Amino acid sequence: MKRYSVTAGFLPLLDSAILVAAREKGFAEAEGVELSLVRENSWASIRDRLAVGHFNVAHMLAPMPIACNLGLTSLAAETIAPLALGLGGNAVTVSLDVWSAMLGHDASGDFAPFAAGRALAAVISDRRRTGKEILRFAVVHPHSGHNYELRYWLAACGVDPETEIEIVIVPPVLMADALGAGRIDGYCVGEPWNTAAVALGVGRIVTTKAAIWKSSPEKVLGVAASWAAKDPDILSALLRALYRASEWCGAPSNHDELARLLAAPAYVDCPAEWLRPALSGAIDAGEREAVAVTDFFVPHAKAATFPWKSHALWFYSQMVRWGQVPANEGNETIARGTYRPDLYRAALRELGVALPGANSKVEGALKVETPVGSAGASLTLGPDGFFDGAVFDPDHVAAYLRSQSHPPSE
Repeated sequence: MKRYSVTAGFLPLLDSAILVAAREKGFAEAEGVELSLVRENSWASIRDRLAVGHFNVAHMLAPMPIACNLGLTSLAAETIAPLALGLGGNAVTVSLDVWSAMLGHDASGDFAPFAAGRALAAVISDRRRTGKEILRFAVVHPHSGHNYELRYWLAACGVDPETEIEIVIVPPVLMADALGAGRIDGYCVGEPWNTAAVALGVGRIVTTKAAIWKSSPEKVLGVAASWAAKDPDILSALLRALYRASEWCGAPSNHDELARLLAAPAYVDCPAEWLRPALSGAIDAGEREAVAVTDFFVPHAKAATFPWKSHALWFYSQMVRWGQVPANEGNETIARGTYRPDLYRAALRELGVALPGANSKVEGALKVETPVGSAGASLTLGPDGFFDGAVFDPDHVAAYLRSQSHPPSE
């Protein structure tokens, strides 16, 4: 068997799990891949080190390869996404003071996005009426699922995220400390950094990505396009290793071991207890109130690793909605071409695993778990879609954009 060396950058987050398991459980080695994992603390560093050739691939924010290819960053090189690293994994956390104010406006403790969002909207309105400073929320990067889902959630609940709150950028590992220090009032981030705020007694989880947009992607495998073209066999071997790792990560019987692996200083570097809630789906919202979210983080089931072009196009739609890029046919084509299900299928076909028959799907069309057409093993998708009942048809992006009002309607 040929041996290959691959260097991957990652951030200390739960959704680096597939990369960590591929290395630590031998899935990469079994495919002849010597996988080196390099920890970084900011997404900008991940993006830039991939662009200059320090990394072949990276744990990457799902919208970031699209932003790179649209020229939204000065240093970025052409990047593709041939595999997703799971579904879900994020939450929104607020300070205890903000949560106390939300309770005065009928906030619920069950992560229901409308109840939480409307309560937060009422708090924001109260602050505006009494002349208090606007609330400051943090996300990890402008071109992140966190930024877009926070904005989507707030806008659907009547808040203009452009003018009625302040959005700042904070690295994931600093979120809970920034909240505790009073530098921010809330944030949207991946685990375990929501659970960290609860464990440290400084925050309350109010809703989750899995509630805002069900079965939605969070991170992808970002791949330097030049490297993928030069070494397609190595990429295919890596994709097979990561798929096998996703199967292992998705098995509940492995979750205790996975939490211990990720908790190590070389990876997430946190107590294993901070990682277990997201893996089990029993989320401690705060004050020892556990909320069941069975699909909080999905590493394998429901085609969790498939790079749907409809996901890429939804992220593009939000870049347009929030003024990051103009809407035109060329930009839409670039976004669609960034996610590469063709490479995913080519690498995994020999494994006989479930391969979706389509490259895109209507997001929000599946209200319940539904068997769908696939090559190889059988496949079930859904439920998917958005908490406000909206549907995203990737064949009609312009019509969808017209339906997404900004600023939000009164």
